Amino acid sequence: MEILDEISEKLQAGAAPKVRQLVSDALNQGIDVKKILDALIGAMGIVGVKFKNNEVYVPEVLIAARAMNAGLEILKPILTETGIKPIGKVIIGTVAGDLHDIGKNLVKMMMVGAGLEVIDLGVDVAPQKFVSAVKEYNPDIVAMSALLTTTMPGMKKTLEALEKEGLRSKLTVMIGGAPVTENYAKEISADIYTPDAASAAEKAREAITKKVA
Repeated sequence: MEILDEISEKLQAGAAPKVRQLVSDALNQGIDVKKILDALIGAMGIVGVKFKNNEVYVPEVLIAARAMNAGLEILKPILTETGIKPIGKVIIGTVAGDLHDIGKNLVKMMMVGAGLEVIDLGVDVAPQKFVSAVKEYNPDIVAMSALLTTTMPGMKKTLEALEKEGLRSKLTVMIGGAPVTENYAKEISADIYTPDAASAAEKAREAITKKVA
């Protein structure tokens, strides 16, 4: 279907108004909403791979994500009506004491682009706020970000708080951020560490798919 290819092409180019228009046109042509959604997700996946391979950079990803959101806005009411649900739910936040959010926002956009529902708790998120959000939203994944070595202990404290409340065992916990390493993830018993936003979205999808299988 030519229009779906065009949606993919314009999303990758970051042309938000054009994506919005094409999504509306596709719906008017009677194209199945799931196929349109798959075109948006597939295009964002291509951007993710290019980002991982250093073929595009943060600004291009942000512009593509904005175009994807423009398309999703048109689809959301129909997706709700038809009962097409995201493949899983993620709670994301930058840990207590840390006000950095560019990396977190990139991960969030990539995850939405991978078909996940993402609840963003923002920055400077205390362990108790993560706990409350888990109780409220019942997510599959908790994703934590830190950009300072001084705030990394917030990840460990959050894991301990989740454990104390008996919530840890049912969650996949992901961590990331410039100073974070695979070794640190093992040290605090986090489930997944990823070095970049595209990998985070891939690993989140994998973890949820395994859970469902």
